[in-house]
Amino acid sequence: MKILTVVGARPQFIKACMLSKIIVQEPDLQEIIVHTGQHYDVNMSDIFFNELKLPVPDYHLKIGSGPHGKQTSKMLCKLEEIMVEEKPDIVLVYGDTNSTLAGSLSAAKLNIPIAHVESGLRSYNKKMPEEINRVVTDHLSTLFFCPTQTAVNNLKKEGINHGVFLTGDINYDALLFYKSYALNHSTILSDLNLTKEEYYLATIHRAENTDNYHRLKTILEAFNELDMKVIFPIHPRTKEKIKQMNLLNLLHSSNIKTIEPLPYFDMIHIENFAKAILTDSGGVQKEAYMLRVPCITLRDETEWTETVDSKWNTLVGASNLGNISHAIANVKKPSNYPAIFGDGHSSKIMTNILLNFK
Repeated sequence: MKILTVVGARPQFIKACMLSKIIVQEPDLQEIIVHTGQHYDVNMSDIFFNELKLPVPDYHLKIGSGPHGKQTSKMLCKLEEIMVEEKPDIVLVYGDTNSTLAGSLSAAKLNIPIAHVESGLRSYNKKMPEEINRVVTDHLSTLFFCPTQTAVNNLKKEGINHGVFLTGDINYDALLFYKSYALNHSTILSDLNLTKEEYYLATIHRAENTDNYHRLKTILEAFNELDMKVIFPIHPRTKEKIKQMNLLNLLHSSNIKTIEPLPYFDMIHIENFAKAILTDSGGVQKEAYMLRVPCITLRDETEWTETVDSKWNTLVGASNLGNISHAIANVKKPSNYPAIFGDGHSSKIMTNILLNFK
């Protein structure tokens, strides 16, 4: 079986590396990797391929950033050409990015089956581009690899019952595989002169926050008021939006330490020892839970409702400064810790499903 894998963004590289490690061991499977170039700078792309030992992509499209329509259309044109040439038996897509959407649309138009890793997630907020991408991809897919039972239930509500598998979360595979190495080899805390559990870690990149002046200003004001330093690995797009909205004065506070986006091992290390994590990222919410670090989510909803139900994650939105400050001031580690993301063998489960696909 020839599998064509489409990736383009940091979270997808981490997921793909775990599945590729298993696929390469199977003589009956061949993988062709296409990197769209949605994340294209060294810290957001190349360093992850090098650090995670992900195979060099067979194709690198170098699409870069841009408006959703323009970016997706460029991907569609190039992916269709590659699929026609390679004639894969199945196209594998990850998550909810424009690369995911372009990969699934290209495959569907060519009548190629699609396997969607991280299928069934729903925020039920269609203002989020990611929600559109994941819903469309699910309704085009053939195989659905669901990380949680909630994801399986979401698909069932939409009439999707066939080809649905509860696999567990592939990010949990990666965390279990790399955590020990990251904690033993990363020097990020000493590099930044940090003490364990005496800092907050923040990540902001969702359009609902970065494209909204009031929400972005409220988030930065909240960071300024915290009782400990906030380490802020800043996404290039977020940095540009802060500049465009004339909010640089809030970013240059002595309470905020901005740094470049971090390699995976450094990110795991700094997440693991934070007092709490403040984020609008779905992936970072999960990593916080997997590392047993309290999370404050700066969104009005989340796909990872299980983390909220277990009290490890608190939804506070980004419109009310008092709500954010109150949640952070009352942060604590719950005593209960449900195993909601599987047993760390999801990549093997997915590979076996692919081997048996006809």
